[in-house]
Amino acid sequence: MVDVSKWPIFTLLSPQEIASIRKACVFGTSANEAIYVTHNDEVFVFGLNCSNCLGTGDNQSTIVPKKLEALCGKKISSLSYGSGPHVVLCTEDGEVYAWGHNGYSQLGNGTTNQGITPVQVCTNLLVKKVVEVACGSHHSMALSFDGDLYAWGYNNCGQVGSGSTANQPTPRRVSNCLQGKVVVGIACGQTSSMAVVNNGEVYGWGYNGNGQLGLGNNGNQLTPCRVAALHGVCILQIVCGYAHTLALTDEGLLYAWGANTYGQLGTGNKSNQLSPVQIMMEKERVVEIAACHSAHTSAAKTQSGQVYMWGQCRGQSVILPHLTHFACTDDVFACFATPAVMWRLLSVEHEDFLTVAESLKKEFDSPETSDLKFRVDGKYIHVHKAVLKIRCEHFRTMFQSYWNEDMKEVIEIDQFSYPVYRAFLEYLYTDSVDLPPEDAIGLLDLATSYCENRLKKLCQHIIKRGITVENAFSLLSAAVRYDAEDLEEFCFKFCVNHLTEVTQTTAFWQMDGPLLKEFIAKASKCGAFKN
Repeated sequence: MVDVSKWPIFTLLSPQEIASIRKACVFGTSANEAIYVTHNDEVFVFGLNCSNCLGTGDNQSTIVPKKLEALCGKKISSLSYGSGPHVVLCTEDGEVYAWGHNGYSQLGNGTTNQGITPVQVCTNLLVKKVVEVACGSHHSMALSFDGDLYAWGYNNCGQVGSGSTANQPTPRRVSNCLQGKVVVGIACGQTSSMAVVNNGEVYGWGYNGNGQLGLGNNGNQLTPCRVAALHGVCILQIVCGYAHTLALTDEGLLYAWGANTYGQLGTGNKSNQLSPVQIMMEKERVVEIAACHSAHTSAAKTQSGQVYMWGQCRGQSVILPHLTHFACTDDVFACFATPAVMWRLLSVEHEDFLTVAESLKKEFDSPETSDLKFRVDGKYIHVHKAVLKIRCEHFRTMFQSYWNEDMKEVIEIDQFSYPVYRAFLEYLYTDSVDLPPEDAIGLLDLATSYCENRLKKLCQHIIKRGITVENAFSLLSAAVRYDAEDLEEFCFKFCVNHLTEVTQTTAFWQMDGPLLKEFIAKASKCGAFKN
């Protein structure tokens, strides 16, 4: 499963909100806006809200997700964004909605007024079922189920494909060389447009100053023009970066052309290419390619799951495809693209596959698979001997002292409480602890007894984080009792800094005599009782 928390903006959300996400997209000139769809098909947005791109009806930024009621239940299937930014999406029913920056009519509503909320794009699209959308910097495209392509918005370089450079205020069908063709894939650079038709041919139009149309020259094209250099190959997928293009064939071959200032073509140099050149020839079959019009980064995934990246990667120019440790091309953009946007609407559907860590966590306290039970305070905790032996020296020694046939099926525990012992066993499966500071004291005792030093540090961290005036002296007593020097010093300083309040608590007067005397003496040396 793709982890959306790799994108910095999603660190604003709680684990519960992250878990609810089914689809998501990060966009904006600084990757400071995000939209996501939940498993209940509710749509939320949050972020900076430049040019009303969140669609919330106001121009206010928000770090708290706001629901877009107009899109809830619409089943979003494709989404793209521009540099304004503006946002365009289509639903499973084929409807198109747009909002945000509209200075060049890129919302397709016939005006140049900013769209403060999602509004359906109607002109020429109401009778069409749209299956894919794409956006350049300030122009938009929509592909219908029957292979018709529509474009609108900024057209200074011919990127709308209308034959002129006049802006297009509403969706217009792109025809000329595409007349009679069935378009199956679309992509936009900043001011260029690309399309793949069902026989594998590729067409490009718009700005071509860097050769991003792949036509062998650098002249702009006002109407679609076939990329003749790809004659004889069948293109399945095409993607556009800021000013470069990648194309993938049905045989898993990868071609690149256009701007190469940052090595984004992966040719081993920084020279622009006016025509397609094959790259990654020595690699295995490529099954997916990735680029985004707001970045100079490229990525590809091979049939064995290897992910490569090249181009502008965190400010560095990587001129040859570099093998990463990532599992998907999306992670390249989360960690290395500038800005850290998403190159597509990201699906975060839960997969059936679980990692080893996830599998262990799932099987903790599972009666179906366990081979050992602990009984604590009359309650059972189901575990696996092998896991305990691997994770804990205490249990490794315990189990070695038994012959297999003498091993008990139930082990009684009476020196620790149920919450504490369950937390300890769960820690062996998950490497994490979730306890209030008062219970963490008991777990600290257990960690000390079992010589679990890392767990001991975790407990001290929990206690420090949860210390209050009411429990400070109890925690100080525990730190002294379990020889936790760092924690003892922390609790002591807290008590001194809040001396008036803590000396009025019951815990202060219930403290052991010797410990109370020691505290008063030590605090007096610090001048705490000088008044």
